[in-house]
Amino acid sequence: MDTLQLVWFALIGLLWAGYLVLEGFDFGVGALLPVLGAGEDAADTEKRRRVMLTTIGPHWDGNEVWLITAGGATFAAFPEWYATMFSAFYLPLLVLLVALIVRNMGFEYRHKRDDVTWRRRWDAAIIGGSIAAPLLVGVALTDIVRGLPIDRDLEYTGSLLTLLDPLGLLGGVTVVALSLTHGAFFLALKTTGTIREDARRLGTTLGAVTAVLAVVTLGWLGLLTGSAWSWATTVVAAVALLAAVAANARGREGWAFTGTAVTAAATVATYFLALFPDVMPTTLDGGRSLTIANASSSPMTLQIMTWAAAVFTPIVLLYTGYTYYAFRRRIGTQHIPEPVAVG
Repeated sequence: MDTLQLVWFALIGLLWAGYLVLEGFDFGVGALLPVLGAGEDAADTEKRRRVMLTTIGPHWDGNEVWLITAGGATFAAFPEWYATMFSAFYLPLLVLLVALIVRNMGFEYRHKRDDVTWRRRWDAAIIGGSIAAPLLVGVALTDIVRGLPIDRDLEYTGSLLTLLDPLGLLGGVTVVALSLTHGAFFLALKTTGTIREDARRLGTTLGAVTAVLAVVTLGWLGLLTGSAWSWATTVVAAVALLAAVAANARGREGWAFTGTAVTAAATVATYFLALFPDVMPTTLDGGRSLTIANASSSPMTLQIMTWAAAVFTPIVLLYTGYTYYAFRRRIGTQHIPEPVAVG
């Protein structure tokens, strides 16, 4: 195991952390449409939903780049990991892709026609995709850390039901709950009026439920595969989430959102630290685990990738930071004009 292999293992973990932090809140906003987007009448409901979608409108497509980059980096830096992982998760990843595509179509098409039924159908696509995607991501990441039946030829020998074990499903539900909490705090931070107040109240409840789920999930994983470092990041995740709930209760939306962001990042760190030095551990007695060493690309490939990352990563981070700065102001239903159909 050389230095560049460790660097790229850490970078892939960082990409997954960025994905759950950034895409997590817009998953949460999308999934909360039927709850926080319910108004006093049809007109008020439409305005509330448009406010919610407007808060994530400048960001959701850029947030998905983190998932694409994580997959691409895994393919280039650890091709054996990529091959075995995509073989094991072929059907779930296909469903994830479909969920993201349908969800994104909802963002693009719901405003194309001034028709209640039309918008309701696309809202259902947004809601369904916003729940299915984090559920599948959580199941996949949890299953990877828990271990899968991989034989000596580094081939996955299980089935779809193998992936749907209680711990994997619990991990998926936990990621959904964290996304909902993260999304509620984001809405409280980015909106005014009744949506802000409703998001704060709901965020406290969701935060308490997420805290219980996270403790059980991370504790269960820790007992199976944990290390001293992964237990340390588990504590960080728990403390950050409790601090977020407390900050939200005091009306400190910025700190609440920061707390759930830290929780998401610390959760991914826990997963990768529990995984290290494997990238896909086997559960078979006669099997062979994929490790950082036996799954990586050649040193030359890792060197080229490192130079490319050193050049382009700061550019991407600066651009991402600028978009959040440019769209930093709060909005409310008073900012939403009457709907206009686009031909």
